Amino acid sequence: MQQASTSIEKVLEEAKVNEKTKKTKNALTIALFVSPALIIYALYVVYPILATLNYSFYDWNGSSVGTYIGLQNYIQLFNDSIFWTALVNNTWITLTSVFVQIPIGLIMALMLFAPIKGIRLMSSVYFFPFLMSTVAIGLLWIYMYDPLNGSINQLINFFGFENVAWLSGENSALIAVLFVIVWQFAPFYMILFRAAIVGIPEELYEAADIDGASLWHKFSRITFPLLMPTIVSSSILAIVGSLKAFDLFYVMTGGGPNHATELMGTYMFKQAFVNFNMGYASAIAFVMFFIALVVTIMIQLLDYYRQKKGVFSE
Repeated sequence: MQQASTSIEKVLEEAKVNEKTKKTKNALTIALFVSPALIIYALYVVYPILATLNYSFYDWNGSSVGTYIGLQNYIQLFNDSIFWTALVNNTWITLTSVFVQIPIGLIMALMLFAPIKGIRLMSSVYFFPFLMSTVAIGLLWIYMYDPLNGSINQLINFFGFENVAWLSGENSALIAVLFVIVWQFAPFYMILFRAAIVGIPEELYEAADIDGASLWHKFSRITFPLLMPTIVSSSILAIVGSLKAFDLFYVMTGGGPNHATELMGTYMFKQAFVNFNMGYASAIAFVMFFIALVVTIMIQLLDYYRQKKGVFSE
């Protein structure tokens, strides 16, 4: 009996050793396959973020040896009225993207499922602005907003209104560019929502038809709750994209007139490559990253608590 129990213990110990060896091999295999992606991510994402944070503590022109100045760049940044103007403008872009652009994208996606003749052609027409180069879009709308010969002013002249200097007026420039942003990126969210709607089981709508549900009830009780993950993802994309917006504003207004359309991205670019104040530009860049990180975490937490409470859950 004693020999039998000893043999059983040996078998169990060998099984444990084999299990540990198997787990170790699996872990090494996973690490081997994941390591190239981790190395690339660390090299092109993590390191630039840390390097930007490091540069932000220096007075550096990008070529000579920098002078360590601690938090002086951040102190100057938070007392910089132009930076606060840029931050407010980025906030306007974010609000427009989340509360105008995404809803328009959702409406466009819902229209693609309406029994309308020629809707397939319209889906291609809707998506066309997103396929265009941002520089080309900027130049196109500069001509359309031309104070004398632009098609926008010709249209409002037709209705009896006077010409408007859309891009040279401090009160109108930001609104003019925001309109172009919505026009360009709403089709992107249309595609996201269209793909999500296709994935909703048709049986749910058939059951709703049997119960006599109206179109509004089908949307509010079936479509909208099942689209919440896509809405959350779209909101994160819109917010991050809005905070790092640059190209369209730089092409159309250059941040003017009188910094009326200045963004954190355009201001950072000017500090880095016009004034050659790389340390100050790095501070702006890191603040942009930090704001985007905090907002993204907040959205993820709100979505977590939403799912936990079962509000609009699947």
